[in-house]
Amino acid sequence: MTFPQQYKEKIYSGVLGKMIGVYLGRPVEAWPYQDIIKRFGEIPYYVHNKLGVPLVVADDDISGTYAFFRAMEDFYYDPSITSKEIGDTWLNYIIENKTILWWGGLGNSTEHTAYLRLKSGINAPESGSIARNGEVLAQQIGAQIFMDAYAMMCPGDPEKAAHYVRQAASVSHDGIAVEAAGFFGAMEAAAFDEKNINKLLDNCSHFIHSPLLRKAVDDTREVCAKHNDWRKVRDWLDKHYGYDLYPGPCHIIPNHTMVLASLLSAEDSFAKSVKIAASAAWDTDCNAANVGCLNGIRLGLRALDDGPDFRTPVADRAYVITSDGGEGITDAVRETRKIIAAAAALRGEEAIQPKQRFAFEFSGSLQGFQECPYSDPSPTKTFTIQNSNLSGKGDGLEFIFNALAEGVPASVSVSTFLDIKEEYANYETYVSPTIYSGQKITAVLDCEDEPVPTIALYIWYADVHGKLKYISDGATALQGSRNRIDWEVPDTKGMPICRIGLRFESKTRYQGSIVLRKMDWSNTPLRFEQSGALMKDMWDLAPFWAKAFVSSAKNFTPSLKYTYRISHDEDNGVATIGTRDFTDYQVTSTLKFSLHRQGGLVSRSTGHRRYYAAVLREGRYFSIIKRIDGDVKVLGEVPFQYDEFTPYTMSFCVHGNHLHAQIEKITVDCIDTDIHPYLRGGAGFLVDSGTMFIDSFLLEKR
Repeated sequence: MTFPQQYKEKIYSGVLGKMIGVYLGRPVEAWPYQDIIKRFGEIPYYVHNKLGVPLVVADDDISGTYAFFRAMEDFYYDPSITSKEIGDTWLNYIIENKTILWWGGLGNSTEHTAYLRLKSGINAPESGSIARNGEVLAQQIGAQIFMDAYAMMCPGDPEKAAHYVRQAASVSHDGIAVEAAGFFGAMEAAAFDEKNINKLLDNCSHFIHSPLLRKAVDDTREVCAKHNDWRKVRDWLDKHYGYDLYPGPCHIIPNHTMVLASLLSAEDSFAKSVKIAASAAWDTDCNAANVGCLNGIRLGLRALDDGPDFRTPVADRAYVITSDGGEGITDAVRETRKIIAAAAALRGEEAIQPKQRFAFEFSGSLQGFQECPYSDPSPTKTFTIQNSNLSGKGDGLEFIFNALAEGVPASVSVSTFLDIKEEYANYETYVSPTIYSGQKITAVLDCEDEPVPTIALYIWYADVHGKLKYISDGATALQGSRNRIDWEVPDTKGMPICRIGLRFESKTRYQGSIVLRKMDWSNTPLRFEQSGALMKDMWDLAPFWAKAFVSSAKNFTPSLKYTYRISHDEDNGVATIGTRDFTDYQVTSTLKFSLHRQGGLVSRSTGHRRYYAAVLREGRYFSIIKRIDGDVKVLGEVPFQYDEFTPYTMSFCVHGNHLHAQIEKITVDCIDTDIHPYLRGGAGFLVDSGTMFIDSFLLEKR
């Protein structure tokens, strides 16, 4: 059996609807209701420009939803997965005090409190329980924030959705918060097959057991039936279920009622529903995200276009900010594919999906491609970008040219790293580049109009001084259908690549369209090297190029003497770079130790609690270890006496399940015989309880 196509599209619509809701509500998150009304009246469209912030930003609603859902893939789509495994996934992907959560402190932030419980060895669900954390903390909104992917994994099966949502929610919450999340998750799963909102509420009402939640839901339905004006509904809810009536910073009950009111008051309008949720205050991005997700599923992809153009500015773009930095730059299509893979696995069905990074398989999808913000803009509107499904040309990205001509080129690009022109303060944006020197880009294009233009692939990267640099391959004339362009990315001297793109030119005027059918790059860079002391300013401890490493160590910085230095006063201080495309490779660095228990080189990291490492430890051992969440296995080890503050050149090679480490003439060789060896992931450094100085970092394909 093949996983149904109609479910695939509705998952994509739900993912995209959630993102739109986040970006609509995020700029006014935590604003008082009267301030929103006074400044904007309503928020029917994005207001980021009016407040001087980017549209697409890192947000806990997006990062948490899709990061914590990785438990399904990481635990091999086990249908019996529990909150314990999902809690382990929290610890693997969260960087303490940096990513995903509101780090408000023990007893103040529900999720931070749950994280500290997990870190101390208290497993889920106890980590989020009322018995451990009390009723107030355990019943805040977060259970509902992070659950949508688990619900979408169960299309048409509300019972199963409620089960998995409760497992996910119980990592950090308990009581009515978990019940409300399970109820809403069941509605999302049922919405794949049922459009009527009142029937959804009726059919899923048996998931409600708490008298308080039952009364809140019934009261919300009743007041919405009485009033056509959402403001009157909001005023009533504020008096009867408002924030002042419930303890804690962001209780589930006010927000749950507002989510339901947004759905009921908008009837079958996606645009109106997210407008209400973003305009009504309380937790605006969370509420608009849940509303957008459910209505994206319920009403379908076309409903996202029933009002303003929400999709084009977003262009599917998203950040999922975790310790696995190579997965940070993402888009709605890529996250949809992950949910489809899990859903199909649970159903015992085949998920037929594109293997290419960019295949544009969903109607209207852009996967982050836009007119290049780094290239000189055209003096006229030379072209438009749309998904080629919209013009009946099949899957692809279509560039429709009005007047491509000599002196008026067109450049289209997609982000592969941070935008050097944007300010990321307050948005916890920690990612690694998705592409590196020595990888091969492949693009397939159709061009059936004459005269044919030329195309050149290009990159923009940031040099050691933080200045943008442009490199392009030679221009190629397009020839009808299925043009394949291959280009090996040139050496950028270890500097991060920010964007890749396509530049179109024509000697004579070209009016027609070109379709990018697919685009991809994969496998390991031939050679990536950062060598010597690259730091140029002693006061700039975070130069742009150094941000390519994602660190969960408490200190990881370049220096004027070494390439990097890493320090951590607990176990497991890790900094990594690279992506899950990296497979067989060798990493080499010269390392020098200060106070430490162990330290060395990391390979095939997929999060900072899942990796291999070659380490020197305790002054007398050279070892290869494998970390699997809280467990550390020594796979191979030899005696080796070494001294602090003495440089040692270490190499660590991974090839299939064969691991080889060398320092001076001493080697360690082993085979990982586990049923699930690590076969891909990024590379970097590890130090436990001390400091390691790093002179150069070289990664080479093997």
